Amino acid sequence: MAKARIIVSIDIGSSKIRTVIGVLDEKSHMPNIIGVGIAPSSGIRKGLIIDVEETINNVTASLEDAERMAGEPVHRVFLGISGNHIEAFNSKGVIAIAHPNNEITEDDVDRVLEAAQAVSIPHNRRILRILPKSFTVDEQKGIKYPVGMTGIRLEVEAHIVPGTAPAVKNIEKCVLQAGVDIDDIIPTCLAAPEAVLSKRQKELGVVVVDIGSGGTSVAVFEDGATLHTAIIPAGGENVTNDIAIGLRTSIDTAEKIKIEYGSCIPDEVSDRDLIDLSSFSKIDAQKISKKQLVEIIEARYQEIFLLVKDELAAIGRDGMLPAGVVLTGAAVKMPGVIDLARETLNLPV
Repeated sequence: MAKARIIVSIDIGSSKIRTVIGVLDEKSHMPNIIGVGIAPSSGIRKGLIIDVEETINNVTASLEDAERMAGEPVHRVFLGISGNHIEAFNSKGVIAIAHPNNEITEDDVDRVLEAAQAVSIPHNRRILRILPKSFTVDEQKGIKYPVGMTGIRLEVEAHIVPGTAPAVKNIEKCVLQAGVDIDDIIPTCLAAPEAVLSKRQKELGVVVVDIGSGGTSVAVFEDGATLHTAIIPAGGENVTNDIAIGLRTSIDTAEKIKIEYGSCIPDEVSDRDLIDLSSFSKIDAQKISKKQLVEIIEARYQEIFLLVKDELAAIGRDGMLPAGVVLTGAAVKMPGVIDLARETLNLPV
């Protein structure tokens, strides 16, 4: 198998590390998945490394599983990272066109994006992605791609996604020590929309809410460009913690009953419904109210959606996105989440 056609990605999450191996189809340019490896992510909290050795072992285990399934050795990977240390902002850059006949070239686009990056970001931050939102040539605004046009002055409005340099370096180090090279680092708040959105949704205006274990990433698109990204430090893990505290159970039992009986619709549950915990655990033997469980879950999900609403309000898009909300991430499997999101965000979901 030609090595150039194999693409490998590792997604470093707060609950699991996933490796996916794909073979690129030359006609459709879509990868056919031939190997998947999943390992628990016990050395990471909220996207930050807390135990280097543990993380190296987890990454190695995930890689080996995928290699075994695909029957192919892995040498290079694309790395997906998330975490609260990733904080995006908008920036502008301006340059004069240097070409003799004032025609804008690829070099000019690169130069104007560099100018947008030359903002005063702290020395401990590292730019992971710079995404042009729109260009302005002289007085003409809202240009998507200015190459080939003529003008004297080129301006860009860009969305810059930096991470904390030490946090990114620690993750890089763990992956390199697992024996593979890194082709590129991709913030997962930008990767998820690529997987789940259509071009039309991005044009109309849409928000992707990716609820993971350690946090929730929000990405807003309009006119085909990235308008805003943010990471909310609350996810599925927080729901489990709330259940453990509210119902006085162990974390493991809380996770099991969340998956088995969890829901965001208290109205569908009777006050008399009880859950016997002894069937899930040797430690927890009490009976608990199913209604109370569902109320705890609903409260936390509602809080997550209210925080998403605040992000939309901050950029003037609260209730104003025609293509609505697209939910993704493991924690959105909870029954009733779509209705709760629709109610809280006042948008189609």
